[in-house]
Amino acid sequence: MEAFSQQRFGVRLEWGLSAVDYLAAEADCIVVIDVMSFSTCVSLAVDNGARIYPYPWKDPSACQYAMKIGAKAASPERRFSGEGYSLSPVSIQHIREGESLVLPSPNGSAISFRARESGKPVFTGCLRNISATANACRRFKRVLIIPCGERWPDGSLRPAVEDYAAAGGIIAALGHRDCSPEAQAAVAVWQSYLQQDLLPLRECASALELQQRGFDADVALCLAVDAAKRACQLYGDFYAPALE
Repeated sequence: MEAFSQQRFGVRLEWGLSAVDYLAAEADCIVVIDVMSFSTCVSLAVDNGARIYPYPWKDPSACQYAMKIGAKAASPERRFSGEGYSLSPVSIQHIREGESLVLPSPNGSAISFRARESGKPVFTGCLRNISATANACRRFKRVLIIPCGERWPDGSLRPAVEDYAAAGGIIAALGHRDCSPEAQAAVAVWQSYLQQDLLPLRECASALELQQRGFDADVALCLAVDAAKRACQLYGDFYAPALE
């Protein structure tokens, strides 16, 4: 698989779980990007001083895991009304300092779990923390950017343009010239969308899906560029502020 490794370049980009399997061994750090909504939820919580425990399965075992570690479990179904937290960023934006939350997600959490197994530093990035994430990763020579994408009903990967754009924003902020063609393409998308005031991201498939379900406020939180102050790094089982 050497032809697909992008090993000649300092900044590499590849999609989904397979990116971890095939490219992580040759990277010095990994950035997992799931804009709508895992990475945005993590960023909001970490900025508030909370810990997020990623969990890859949306089933009752998430509650069992939360009880075991003394944390709360977010609902696997997106909602912003009622008690408790969910994958809706609106439900998490006022999480309290010191809280611990298990966040089930078949994309961002699952890829975070797999990336952790590589033994490399793992970050999660989104539009809200582009600059903070780039600052945290700038000290690494070989950076692997992983846009997670979404899933079609048959379980196959649906590349998500919002993840691709956020990846391009982080790569651009890194300031590396040594980018793979895959990474360069993401930067081009980001720069194009910036010239359009990010309008394409407000009209992309993931945003339209949330808007149709009444989660317009979630979309606004996900598209708030550089609203966050902190980079999010995975320390063992949980995401917390990256050490500077």
